[in-house]
Amino acid sequence: MITKEMTIGMILRTYPESIKIFTKYGLDCHECQIADLESVEHGAGVHKIGIDELLAELNRVCSPNG
Repeated sequence: MITKEMTIGMILRTYPESIKIFTKYGLDCHECQIADLESVEHGAGVHKIGIDELLAELNRVCSPNG
């Protein structure tokens, strides 16, 4: 399960399919130099994206049953 505290880099490495969700929301996290340091909650806030909606979609796509 993806949580708001996880770093974007960790999510991308653990769930490569997450890149399409980050891209959908305009987050080019796979190109960002601070992805290994930035939590998904902080990244969403900086880009004014609702964290609950982003997490729900990430978890839906990245779950084993996704």
